[in-house]
Amino acid sequence: MSIFSHIFDLPAQRSELLIYFTLIQLSVIILVARIGGEIARRIGQAAVVGEIIAGIVLGPSLLGLLLPDTFHYIFHSISAGPLDALSQLGLTLLMFQVGLEFDFSHLKEKVNRNAVLWVAVASILAPFILGLGFALVSAPILSPQAGRWTSALFIATAFAITAVPVLGRIMMELGMTRSRLGVIAISAAAINDVVGWLLLALVTTLALSHFEAVAFVIKILLVISFIIIWILGIRPLMKWMIRRFSTGGKLTPNLLGIILISIFVSGLVTSSLGIFTIFGGFIMGVILHDADEFANAWAERVSPFVLVFFLPIFFTYTGLRTNIGGLDSVSLWGWCGLTLLFATAGKFAGAYGAARISGLNHHQAKVIGIMMNTRALMELIVINVGYDLGAISQQVFTMLVIMAIFSTIITTPFLRVWLPRAGMQLPAPSPISNGQKTI
Repeated sequence: MSIFSHIFDLPAQRSELLIYFTLIQLSVIILVARIGGEIARRIGQAAVVGEIIAGIVLGPSLLGLLLPDTFHYIFHSISAGPLDALSQLGLTLLMFQVGLEFDFSHLKEKVNRNAVLWVAVASILAPFILGLGFALVSAPILSPQAGRWTSALFIATAFAITAVPVLGRIMMELGMTRSRLGVIAISAAAINDVVGWLLLALVTTLALSHFEAVAFVIKILLVISFIIIWILGIRPLMKWMIRRFSTGGKLTPNLLGIILISIFVSGLVTSSLGIFTIFGGFIMGVILHDADEFANAWAERVSPFVLVFFLPIFFTYTGLRTNIGGLDSVSLWGWCGLTLLFATAGKFAGAYGAARISGLNHHQAKVIGIMMNTRALMELIVINVGYDLGAISQQVFTMLVIMAIFSTIITTPFLRVWLPRAGMQLPAPSPISNGQKTI
C-alpha cells in the first residue's frame, strides 16, 4: 500500500479500513485548514484565503510533490468516494447557508440605486464577454475534450462571478458595511451572485442538453417551475413549520431535522431536473432568508460546524484536483497569466467604468472595482461544476483555481491603500476571535 503500511496493524474488514483512512483524512484536513485560516487572519487576509491555500497544500501541488508516499498513504489508500460524498454534502449545506445569509434589503435602497444597477450589470457583462471571447480562442487548445461553446460558457461564468460572503467578511473587517461604497459594492455583488447562479444553472442545463433546443427549453421551464413552486408553495409552508416547531427562537431538534430534510429533498429535486444538488440547497436558503430568528439560530448552532468541518473538505477536494505542477510549459503558464489578466481586468474595468458613470470619483471607483473582483469560494464552486461535467480540462481547472486565489488575495491589500484616498478611515487593527465566521 505504502512505505507506512507496515507500521499499522490495519483491520482486514473493508468497512473498518474505509473509516480508518477517512478519519485520517478528516483529521489532517481540519488541522491544516485551521492553521491556514489562522495564518491568513494574522497577516490581514480573510481566513477563507488561508483555508483555500491549505486545500491546495494538501494536494499534488505541494504535499504530493514533497512527500509523495505520505500523500498517497493519506489520500489514495482508499477511493475518493467518502471525501467526494462529504464534499458534496457539505457544499449543499453551505449553499443553503449562503442563500440564508443573503441580505436582499440592500437591493431596495433608493440611495445609490443607479450606481448599484450600473455596477452590477457592468461587472457581469464585461468579464463575461471578455471571458467568452478568450475561452472561444483558448478552449480548443486547453480543453480539446470538451465542446468549444460549453467550455467557453463555463469559463465566462467563472470570470463573471463575485463572492458575496467573502466580500462581506472583508468589508466587516475594514468597517465598510454601512458606508456608501460598502452598500453599493455589497448590493451590486448580491445582484451579481444571483445572476451568476442563474447563469451557472443555465449553462449547466445547456451543457447537459447537448445543445438540443427542445431538451434545453424543457429543462429551463422545469427549473423556472421549481423556483416558482418553492417561492409560492414551499416558502410559506417552511415558514409555518419554523413558527410551529421553534421555541423562543431556538433551533429545536425537530426543526433542525425538518430543515435538513427540506434541504436534501430540494437538492434531490434539482438533481432530478438535471442541475446540481447545490442549487436546491441554495434556493431553500434564499426562500428563508428573512426568517431572522431561524437564521440567527442556524448561524449560532449549525454554521460553525459547516464552516469548520465541511468547508475545508470542499477546499481539500478541490486541492486534490489542482496540480500546479501540471502547468509544465511556458505556454501553459502564458495561458494562466492571460487568464489572470483578462479575469481581473474585465471585472475591474466593468465595475470601475460603471462607478464613474454613476458619479463616483476616480478613487471611489477603484475601490468598487477591486471589491467586485473578489471571487474565492463561489469561483471554486463554479469551476468544480465545470470540471465534473467535463467542460474544462484539469489544466484549465488549475488556472482558474489560481485565479480565484489571486483575485481574493489582492482585495484587502489594495483596499487598505485605496480606502484612505477615497475618503474612508481604516479601523485600528484588532485581533479576530476564532469564533467568528470565516466567510
